[in-house]
Amino acid sequence: MGGIAPAHGGRTMTYKRTDRLNDQIRMEIADILRSKVRDPRIGFVTVTSVDVSPDIRQARVYVTVLKSDEDSAEKDLEGLRKAAPFIRGELGRRVRLRNVPELTFHLDQSIEEGDRVLKILDDIHGE
Repeated sequence: MGGIAPAHGGRTMTYKRTDRLNDQIRMEIADILRSKVRDPRIGFVTVTSVDVSPDIRQARVYVTVLKSDEDSAEKDLEGLRKAAPFIRGELGRRVRLRNVPELTFHLDQSIEEGDRVLKILDDIHGE
């Protein structure tokens, strides 16, 4: 099928190069965080997704953090932001790209948003 993946409704859609790159960068950053980064501010962090810009100069890295409070999440993010140049260098050694994207780290709020929506639905259903 050469780059074509079936979609819902029998249609097809192209699996773009940036989608493959997003997945590859996500896996590599997760491995770098697990095996190379030793910053004590960074606790248990999961890389949930990466969004590379079309020109591949920027990459937004979304993470979830196992946290006990909001301060610990901010400490994790601060550690990730300080480690970004190191992570980018390691990424450059692992992924063949003309230019390795600048990395910015962001908390993935989708799990919290999903929990909030489920709670609202449970409250509505309970009434």
